[in-house]
Amino acid sequence: MSLLQPLLRDAATLGITLTAADGARLCALIDELERWNRTFNLTGIKGQEEMLTHHLLDSLSIHADLVGERIADVGTGAGFPGLPLALVHPERRFTLIDSNGKKVRFVAHAARMLGLANVEALQARAEELAPDPPFDTVVARACAPLPELLKKIAGLTGPATRVLAMKGKSPEAELQALPCSWRVIALRPLSVPGLSESRCLVTLAPAAAGGGPA
Repeated sequence: MSLLQPLLRDAATLGITLTAADGARLCALIDELERWNRTFNLTGIKGQEEMLTHHLLDSLSIHADLVGERIADVGTGAGFPGLPLALVHPERRFTLIDSNGKKVRFVAHAARMLGLANVEALQARAEELAPDPPFDTVVARACAPLPELLKKIAGLTGPATRVLAMKGKSPEAELQALPCSWRVIALRPLSVPGLSESRCLVTLAPAAAGGGPA
């Protein structure tokens, strides 16, 4: 079964109009992930249809929440959500960070294959990084409990940084344990076509930052 038409249809449901060429590039990403996965076990998601929902569409569901030009994807694994987001946002620059060498090698390979000049694959522990300037948005998908995540990414963030934490069910206990230096500016469910599991997005900002959601 070709994934192209379901991908184009479901991306449109998420508010993204993909060209057939860009849809084909994302399908090629799934093909390559499946091929590498047989040798390197990059993801527990095995079938292409499941990769479409759990990786591509899940990643694209937060496309409208990105802020600014410089985006970090922490704990990117095999490149999600960073690679699909970089493809639909060529005007932004994405740094995809993971400590697992084989996963970072796949991300770098996939970025070259897809012609994504706006992607840097970086093998590192996020807590050891302190870029100047900091990132505008830091994305983390099921990376760590929120208090632990915020401690881990402290060096990546600045006063205007937005943190997008992709979660399953609403993490009420984690929200109660947030450090006082951070505040929640949005909490919304993510509706991912074809995905029955609960998903939500927690958007956080430094407590000292003024104003509401950007």
